[in-house]
Amino acid sequence: MPLQEPEKSNCAALLAFVSLLWATEAIPLFATAILVPPLAAVLRVLVDTSHPNHPQRMSAPDAANAIFHSMFSQVTMLLLGGFSIAAALSKHFIAKQMAVAVLSRVGRVPRNVLLASMFVAAFASMWISNVAAPVLCFSLFQPILRTMDVTTPFAKSLVMGVALASNIGGMTSPISSPQNIFAIERMSMDGLPPSWLSWFAVALPVSFISVLACWLLLLLVYRPGLMTMEVRPLKPYTDPMNMTQVYVILVSIVTVGLWCANTFLQHIVGNMGVVAVLPMVAFFGFGVLSKDDFNGFLWNVVMLAMGGSALGESVKSSGLLSTLASDISEQISGMDLWTITGIFCGVVLVCATFISHTVAAMVILPIVQSVGEAMPGAPHPKLLVMATGLTCSAAMGLPVSGFPNMNAVALEDGTGQTFVGTIDFLKVGIPSSIAVYFVIISVGHVLMQLVGF
Repeated sequence: MPLQEPEKSNCAALLAFVSLLWATEAIPLFATAILVPPLAAVLRVLVDTSHPNHPQRMSAPDAANAIFHSMFSQVTMLLLGGFSIAAALSKHFIAKQMAVAVLSRVGRVPRNVLLASMFVAAFASMWISNVAAPVLCFSLFQPILRTMDVTTPFAKSLVMGVALASNIGGMTSPISSPQNIFAIERMSMDGLPPSWLSWFAVALPVSFISVLACWLLLLLVYRPGLMTMEVRPLKPYTDPMNMTQVYVILVSIVTVGLWCANTFLQHIVGNMGVVAVLPMVAFFGFGVLSKDDFNGFLWNVVMLAMGGSALGESVKSSGLLSTLASDISEQISGMDLWTITGIFCGVVLVCATFISHTVAAMVILPIVQSVGEAMPGAPHPKLLVMATGLTCSAAMGLPVSGFPNMNAVALEDGTGQTFVGTIDFLKVGIPSSIAVYFVIISVGHVLMQLVGF
């Protein structure tokens, strides 16, 4: 693919350089993201299209202004609003109380405890992110794991189950993982972002079926009931909820409700980023969260999101994105929508298995969106972007495939022995990834069409 225009060739070099740094993690991911704006300005990859007949490369000052302008968007505010809800749910032990309330009522049969634990992990990921959810769940299960040898089938299946379910939980809501935030951004290019309700209509059934599929795989591989006849039950909380907890729950429900109704309220509030201000003011303004909680936000993820937005703007403005989309469109010409979805999801599944889910989303989603827009007949960019974004969370075949897996492989007993290793992810993680992939391109594909993506 020869690139004659200097802005396109410079942008291709920028894309390759940044992708290489992200893939190798030679420097922290967020530090690489910070590099994007200055490189975009110095290399002058942005083009001024205000005069369509005479597009010109922007000067360095104009490019710097444009690239910084693109970095702060509703995506950034969505992240901060989501972090505020997650911090409040964690700080006031609401998430932990809800998890214990469920787990203390499922009985002592290993397979039932395993299934309930996986659904708790997925639900926790939905609201406090798939980074915090496995940490919460493993802390809950420590009393159970301390009574077991690391080679016990139930112990292995429980640790693997929480990791897999936390990854799957990364699909469930727009704020449950960074890749969903990037998908929402790509799906908003036409000025009409998908509502939370439409996201839930697709993601929740897909996640539910995926968790069940992974549970069945764990039962088949580990047979957790062989050596463990009963599981020690968790002691439920008996203290009543206080007014602060009730306030947090109400604010969270109202915020999510407004996000779900975004399609109907857009002419009033503008976009979902404006609604994200509500939990921030409600929690920080009235003492529910403190300045230290604000400083404790995952600012590295925020910088990743902003760097991803800057890279997306660079690739789009330079014309490189349209060139890539045109070349790929020629290769897939004549293929039906389902086949194209399967190809893109397969590519991102392989990439996200070896590199960060977030990095895979940042690099691939802009291309997917552009190819979707360039499809002849009825274009489906939102369907392709959402399917590919969900598949990022399905990549869980190696210990390095996502934070939940890293957390699981690092979990040790009192003697320093780990519960699971690489062989466990090869036996269960890879088949689980493949199973979830097929759920997305079958059930998920049908639901996305019904929703209108």
